[in-house]
Amino acid sequence: MSASLDREFPNRGGRLKVLMGFRIALVSLALGILAAPALASDPFLRQNTTVRVVKQVGPSVVNITTERIIASRNPFPRGGNPFFDSFFRDFFEPRLPQTVQSLGSGVLIDAEHHILTNEHVVGRASRIRVSFADGTEFDATLVGADPNNDIAILKIETDERLPWLKPGRSNDLMVGESVIAIGNPFGLSNTVTTGVISALNRSIRTEDFVYHGFLQTDASINPGNSGGPLVNAEGELIAINTAVYGGAQGIGFAIPIDTAKRVVDELIEHGELAPVWLGLDFQDLEPNLAAAMNLPENLNGVLVNRVREDSPAQRADLRRGDVVTRFDGRPIESARSFYEMLEISVAGQDLQIELWRAGRLQTVAVKLKELPLRQVARLVNEMLGMKLQLRKGGGYTVDSVREGSGSARIGIARGDLVLAINGTTLADDDALRRSVLSLRGRPHALVVVQREGARYHVTIPLL
Repeated sequence: MSASLDREFPNRGGRLKVLMGFRIALVSLALGILAAPALASDPFLRQNTTVRVVKQVGPSVVNITTERIIASRNPFPRGGNPFFDSFFRDFFEPRLPQTVQSLGSGVLIDAEHHILTNEHVVGRASRIRVSFADGTEFDATLVGADPNNDIAILKIETDERLPWLKPGRSNDLMVGESVIAIGNPFGLSNTVTTGVISALNRSIRTEDFVYHGFLQTDASINPGNSGGPLVNAEGELIAINTAVYGGAQGIGFAIPIDTAKRVVDELIEHGELAPVWLGLDFQDLEPNLAAAMNLPENLNGVLVNRVREDSPAQRADLRRGDVVTRFDGRPIESARSFYEMLEISVAGQDLQIELWRAGRLQTVAVKLKELPLRQVARLVNEMLGMKLQLRKGGGYTVDSVREGSGSARIGIARGDLVLAINGTTLADDDALRRSVLSLRGRPHALVVVQREGARYHVTIPLL
């Protein structure tokens, strides 16, 4: 049939053959495209938001390895007799130094090579080593740390230009917003996990501290992720990964970057955060007290029972009888929780206090100040009932004890030596200032007292 067509319609038959060949080529090309890998057809097809953000942020993330020297017992050779093993262990074995390593994460935040991480990652470390994704390693030094906020700043001394990530903002975050965590979990460097912001303004309690205002996320955070960045879909640094809820999956916590930035500036400039004060004394708002004051049933907060002279609170016109309900946007549940929030604040910080006064809610602006040393002696006398004198070499000698005070009731006497308060060794006036501020809102103080060469741990009720 095709030969007949060629004879009768030579030109038309030629065109038909060409068209048929072209159609066959198109079909072959389509089949080839379908069979080829997706990347070959479109190299950008799989480069989603996460891939782009990791490429942008990843080079500024560091893995942190720390070394800490602790004392350990020498494995003294023994013969297996339990009595003699115990004898040698308790009386003859020397305690030799041992090096312990731990892992964490961090992120460079400026061109001066400052690294933002957690205090618990680098606390008490004798050596700090950081490494980048490309394998480059540096020794780092500790610039400053604040355990109350669990924030630390490291620095790399080098002339090299290193990638860094400018801190973003966290005051506009939304629950459900996509986030990406990058870190060093279990030593698996530069691990990327994704999730969402699960909640805002979470409070978590550890053995030593209570942290307020944390972000909750379901992005996987494991040991070694601590100190690493949590970024949003635009690659902005919005938080520092800090903790995971023990025994749970998908419950992690991070420090909002707005909180971290306030602390970072102080640590870079001073190496630590100065203790702040507001000049307010509170008492918990008990149900009977709230009823006597005719407060609304759903009103929660703490009652101001004293405003100290020449204090930030007095200058902000806070008054005795005010009921403080919110501090910097966070609800107040007790007097102790208010003081815990003060402990993570910085001098010079402007904040808003919401309070109930004269039958309505009001908002007062206040600027926090560093606690003056002249106020420390007054607070020690008011809370502990003692007047103290700094002793050369550390510790404070009790100069007098106020009659009827908690110290007097347990037998503290003139001439005793106070060595520590609530776990803080009293080496100088600044240590005393910090330890006294830690007593705010607590019912008792744990004090180490020395008398005639013997040391005692005593609990003093606070007035």
